[in-house]
Amino acid sequence: MGAAVSVEILNETGAKVDVSEFAALGRFCLDALNVHPGAELCVTMVDVPAMSQLHERWMGDPGPTDVLSFPMDEIRPGQEGSESEGILGDVVLCPEVASVQARQAGHSVTEELLLLTVHGILHLLGFDHAEPEEERRMFDLQRKLLLTFLASRAP
Repeated sequence: MGAAVSVEILNETGAKVDVSEFAALGRFCLDALNVHPGAELCVTMVDVPAMSQLHERWMGDPGPTDVLSFPMDEIRPGQEGSESEGILGDVVLCPEVASVQARQAGHSVTEELLLLTVHGILHLLGFDHAEPEEERRMFDLQRKLLLTFLASRAP
């Protein structure tokens, strides 16, 4: 492994999160998917009003959502050595929405936010889940990346 991609984590909420864990996850995912080490990623955590505003403005849907992705330079995985250097984009998370989903799923808010981070990164890289086959590919990769990352961090 060469130079690590630049991952910036911004927490604009009162939620207690270990930003270093999210930065490590971002780097792990982008390394695993052979994204150029010169790529830049930003993950921002926002409150419900901010997420509602973004959701309505960019997706046309009222109310907050859990995660939004804003791709920039259309960087794709597996293009090591090509012109894929640039700004990958932004992933925006809403910890309050994630908290509700975490309770429903029976796991921690941190686990939900980590899952949503991987989901958002995959969207930045062009993955989608509109069609059943796309959904299966994306969600299988999402699960594999998250579980491998968590296993690598286990004591």
